[in-house]
Amino acid sequence: MDTAFAVLLHWTTRAIEIAGVLVIVVGIIWATATYLHRRLAGDASSEGFRSYRSGVGRAILLGLEFLVAADIINTVAIDPTLQSLAVLGGIVLIRTFLSFSLEVEIEGRWPWQKTS
Repeated sequence: MDTAFAVLLHWTTRAIEIAGVLVIVVGIIWATATYLHRRLAGDASSEGFRSYRSGVGRAILLGLEFLVAADIINTVAIDPTLQSLAVLGGIVLIRTFLSFSLEVEIEGRWPWQKTS
C-alpha cells in the first residue's frame, strides 16, 4: 500500500507540473492570438500591448502556482529531506520574487500600494 501511494503521489505531481506548463503555454498562445486579432482589426494603441503583457504575465503567474504546488507535494509527501526542503525554500523565494516583479509589470504598482 505504501508503494502504491508513493507511485500515485509521483504521478499526481507530474500531472500538476504538466498542467502548470500547459497553463503557461496556452495562456501565452491565447494572449498572443488576442493581441494579433486586435492588431489586425486596426487597434494600434499602446493599450493593446499592455493588455498583451498583462495576459502573458497572468499566464506565467498561474502556471507558477501549479508548479510550486507540485513541488510542495513532492517535498512534503514524497521526499521529505532537509535538502529537498532547502530546494523548495529556494523555489518559493524565486517564485515570490517573480510574482512581485510580474505584479508590478501587470498593474504598474506594488501589490501593497493602493490603486489610484
